Amino acid sequence: MPTATTSSPAGAKPRAKRASAAKKPTAAKRNAATTQARTEPARVSDYAERAVLIPVGAALIARDRVVDSVTETLSTYSSPSKAQTQLRRFERRGTTARNRLEREVRKARVRAERQLRQRRRTIESTVSELEERRDAFAKSSSELFSTRIPELANQVQERILSLV
Repeated sequence: MPTATTSSPAGAKPRAKRASAAKKPTAAKRNAATTQARTEPARVSDYAERAVLIPVGAALIARDRVVDSVTETLSTYSSPSKAQTQLRRFERRGTTARNRLEREVRKARVRAERQLRQRRRTIESTVSELEERRDAFAKSSSELFSTRIPELANQVQERILSLV
């Protein structure tokens, strides 16, 4: 009597493996049947359950965070030495913040003073230039009135006399 391994051709799968492969489609069919068996009321109950569980979970997480915060605060200030350590830490932090603010204020003041000096120099040089122009104009106009106008008046009189 031939055995299953001798009667099958070379490279063929043993009978046990074929049997499990044959079961796979029935398992897939069962999953499909389960999915189809799921009805609308089951979906509604799932959504209702989620609608209840989400706020409950959020409240529990918030409670855990508050408890952790309070526990941490209590452990930080549980003894006078720990409280003193925290107060020194706060003082150092405050000193650092004050020093940083003072430095920034000093820098801002120096910057503003520098800009003010630059603007003042610009205005002073502009005023100085305008004064020089005014003086030059005054000098040229006084020269014009004192010497040039009488010369021009004489030339005009001579031409008028030559025409008459």
